[in-house]
Amino acid sequence: MTSKERVKAAMNREPVDRVPIFMWFHPETTRILADLLEIPPAQVGGVMGNDVCQKWVAHNHAMEGIVHERDGEGHTDFWGVEWERVDGFNQIKRYPLRGASPGDVDAYPFPYDKIPDLLSNMDALAPFAEQYFIGCDVSPCVFEMFGRLFGMEDAMYQIADATPAFQRFVRRSTDFMVALSEQACQRYAMDWFWTGDDVGGQRGMMMSPEMWRELIKPELARVYDVGKRHGLPVAYHSCGGIRPIIPDLIEMGLNVLNPIQCDCPGMDALELKKDFGKHLTFMGGVDTIGLLPNGSPGDVRRATRALIDDMTSDGGGYILAASHTVAPETSVDNIFAMYHEAGVTREAIFDAAAAVRRL
Repeated sequence: MTSKERVKAAMNREPVDRVPIFMWFHPETTRILADLLEIPPAQVGGVMGNDVCQKWVAHNHAMEGIVHERDGEGHTDFWGVEWERVDGFNQIKRYPLRGASPGDVDAYPFPYDKIPDLLSNMDALAPFAEQYFIGCDVSPCVFEMFGRLFGMEDAMYQIADATPAFQRFVRRSTDFMVALSEQACQRYAMDWFWTGDDVGGQRGMMMSPEMWRELIKPELARVYDVGKRHGLPVAYHSCGGIRPIIPDLIEMGLNVLNPIQCDCPGMDALELKKDFGKHLTFMGGVDTIGLLPNGSPGDVRRATRALIDDMTSDGGGYILAASHTVAPETSVDNIFAMYHEAGVTREAIFDAAAAVRRL
C-alpha cells in the first residue's frame, strides 16, 4: 500500500498491510538517527517509515519550522513574538502583549499580509502528494495563541477576567485563523486538516471544562468548520489530560485525536478507545516518559505490540505515534524495537537510508 492508502484505510477501519506511523522526534533524537543512518536530518521521518507529510502554516512554524543551528540564536516572527533557541528548541524570549493596555490589545495587528508566505510552506509537499498522506497544520488555533502573545500568566488572568477587550481579541484572533485556514484549504489539496491547542497539563486541564466550553469551544469550532466545509477529516492535538472535553470535540466534528499522553489522568489509550473509538481515530499513546527511555527493547516490543493490537481491535482507527516527541535519552535499540512491532524492521530502515544516500 502507499502511505496515503494506508492512512486512509486505517481511518476507515479497513485492512492495512501495517499500522500507519506518524512519529515525532526531538531535534537531538533526529540528529542521532541522522548520524546513525548517514542521511540528512530532514530525511529521517521518511526513512523511518512515517506515512504522513505535513507542514506548519500558522504560529507553530515560528516555533518548530524555523531551525537555528546553535543555542542563543533566535528570530522575531510575523506576530512580533521573539524566539531564542534553548537546549535545541525555540523558546519565547518576549511576548508582544504582556502587560498591554486594552487599547494596545485592540490595536494589535494580526499578520494577514503574511498569509501567502505562511501558506508557501505547503509547496514543499507537492512531490509527495500522490504517495503520502498530506496534512496542513494550522495550530495553535485559539488558547495556546493567547499564551504566546500575552505570556501564560497574563493569558490566564485575561481568560479569568474575560474583559470586553479580551473577548474582542479572542474573536479577532480566531478571525485570522479562519482566514488562514480557508485560504489553505482553497489553495492546497490535503488529506486532513490539522488543528491544535495545548489545553491540558500533566494533572488535567489548564482551565475548568466549563470555562473552556464558554470561551474556547465556540472559537475552535469555527476553525474546525473550515475543514469540514472542505470535506476534510479534522485532526486535533492537545497534550495533557483533556478527557473531560473529548465528547465536546467529537460533537464539534473531530475525527483524529493526538497525542494520547497516556501518563495523564483519564488518558489511558485503551480506555479512550473503548469509550470513544466509534467516533475517533487515535494517534499516539506510546509512553515517552517511562517506557521508551527506561524500558528494555523487549519491554518496548511487548508494550507496542499490545497497544497496536488493542487500538486496532475494531479493524483500525489507529496511527502509531509516541505520546510526545521521542526524547534523546531513548536508545536507538528501543526506537527500532517500537518500529519492529509496527512492521518496519531495522533492516528495512537501513535499506531506505541507503537508497537516500544513492540519490
